[in-house]
Amino acid sequence: MSKILVGVMGPGAGASADDERAAYALGQLIARAGWVLVTGGRAAGVMDAACKGAKAEGGLTVGILPTDDAHDMSAAVDIPIITGMGQARNNINVLSSIVGFACGMGAGTAAEIALAIKAGKQVIILCDAEAGRAFFAELGKGQVHVVNTPDEAVTLAKQLISDRWK
Repeated sequence: MSKILVGVMGPGAGASADDERAAYALGQLIARAGWVLVTGGRAAGVMDAACKGAKAEGGLTVGILPTDDAHDMSAAVDIPIITGMGQARNNINVLSSIVGFACGMGAGTAAEIALAIKAGKQVIILCDAEAGRAFFAELGKGQVHVVNTPDEAVTLAKQLISDRWK
């Protein structure tokens, strides 16, 4: 069986300290589960924190970079995918991941959640933005799941992944 790739989406420079702490913990739990972490790959916010968390636990990280070089890449990315596609690279993040975690909320994160819903992917939202949680839970009925902690997020993801291979 091939490796399981899961995506962590979230704000870059606009990430809150809580978003970054949750993303770091998610990265750790993803690595412990033996999954490959996919992020936007930049050295900012949720992307950087999730990659650092995964690396702290010996995990493998993939960064789907928006630029045509690795200039702003997180030092915790093992495999950089340089796209030169700008925000269009969000579709690669979504389509490459079996399950997506949205940690925090911003315009790019919202776009990735919408792309995931359109692609029929499962998304687990972990953020404090009640309006975003409610909107996406309604829009993605059956695909969007709202949780409160990184542990809940990974426990649910394990179930969703298990259900996919039944």
